[in-house]
Amino acid sequence: MSPEVERFNQTLRNQAELKANATALWDDRRKLDYATLYAEVMYRQQRLRDEQVQVVALALDNGVEAMLWDLAVLFEGLTCVALPPFFSPAQRKHCLEQSQAERVIAEPQLQDELQAAGYLKTGEFWCRTFNGPDRMPDGTAKLTFTSGTTGTPKGVCLSADSILRVTRELDLASKPTDSQHHLALLPLAILLENIGCYAALYAGATLSLPSQKTLGIQGASGVDVPKLLGCLTSRSPQSLILVPQVLLMLVSAAEQKAFDPQCLRFAAVGGARVSEELLQRAQRTGVPVYEGYGLSECASVVCLNKPQARRPGSVGRPLPHVEIRLAEDGEVLIKGSTFLGYLGDAPHTAEWWPSGDLGEFDPEGFLYLKGRKKHQFVTSFGRNVNPEWVEAELTQRRHIAQAFVYGEAMPGNHALLWPHRPDCTDEQLANAVAESNKALPEYAQVRHWTRLDQPFTPANGLLTANGRPRRDAIVERYRAQLTESAFSEESVP
Repeated sequence: MSPEVERFNQTLRNQAELKANATALWDDRRKLDYATLYAEVMYRQQRLRDEQVQVVALALDNGVEAMLWDLAVLFEGLTCVALPPFFSPAQRKHCLEQSQAERVIAEPQLQDELQAAGYLKTGEFWCRTFNGPDRMPDGTAKLTFTSGTTGTPKGVCLSADSILRVTRELDLASKPTDSQHHLALLPLAILLENIGCYAALYAGATLSLPSQKTLGIQGASGVDVPKLLGCLTSRSPQSLILVPQVLLMLVSAAEQKAFDPQCLRFAAVGGARVSEELLQRAQRTGVPVYEGYGLSECASVVCLNKPQARRPGSVGRPLPHVEIRLAEDGEVLIKGSTFLGYLGDAPHTAEWWPSGDLGEFDPEGFLYLKGRKKHQFVTSFGRNVNPEWVEAELTQRRHIAQAFVYGEAMPGNHALLWPHRPDCTDEQLANAVAESNKALPEYAQVRHWTRLDQPFTPANGLLTANGRPRRDAIVERYRAQLTESAFSEESVP
């Protein structure tokens, strides 16, 4: 075992002795204490050893089994291929082919899909033999797939040491809050949540793993809010990892007295820009939110606000395991804990990783993100605007579920809007845009908007599988509305 893996393994061994009867894992059907967790992981390690394979894919919903197999693969020194539940069958097949996963542990409903991909069931494993050359760098412990801008998943190869260094930093960052119950809202196949779960086990906390169905989460972006709130109320977790849209749901529910955030001690938020107005609302309602920043190529989290060091609107200071500097054009460059390489590509050897994100530091070392470098457009007045900044201000208002902003070579920026509810009026949308504009400088404000007749979805080709807009496809589809101030658009006074 590598030093970090040995340290994590020893930590769990200590928990099994010192907190033998304390609840470690809790899913829809059962609870496991720390002594049983360690024994079950060792049993699964032996099962994997008997198979004599190197690459194991997990296509499991959140639950005790998913966590036990994940830990067994890690401690056995194998490669774990994490398959998000919101990937399409074609994307899952691509991941399995590219990774040459010899064993798959999957939910029963994937049976036909796996058989069609050439796998045969033996016990709990789906088995297949591959003869091609190994496409992964040596030492790959976790292969995490991004959806990519084209929808073809891209494999990021990470070492166990990189992942577990981040795990320890997350554990240390949240220690002052003494959070003893973490609930996984995101799928375990999402690297950020995976590492958050490891950090909870490092702390000897209870790790709640309700299924996505129990949480009311469907696909990449569908949420049954009453069901989600009901689960959170019944479990009373002390820590969560959130994406901005879920934070917005919790804050809105807290404002309406439909959710009591009193039990929460540490809610980390990341994955996309969070508007300062939403952070202020969270603070007023008592949601203890700490914004962070990370990327798969750096084993997830690289910056995080902490209880003793917090600046709303920033993503926090760099964590001790990384160095961050800015290029001349403002691009965030990161050193430390970087990935081994992309699946099928040459190993990554450069010292600094260009994140593609634009940022700036304040005098106290807190990093503020300004959006993606490649998404930035220039207005006809020569102003640089990052659309994600404006879109975050729009979607974190009460009425706007989706927003897309465009202004390349135009005198005024145009937004495409999809409301949260079908009974939302145009006047309510206009008011939400006007409120957003108050938080923006003049050159970034929305001057025109169009109400969409359908949302952006993976099915219509306008969202990636994990919910990011396909910007080129949206511009192509709505070019007329975006570039012409005609009767089909509404103006903002």
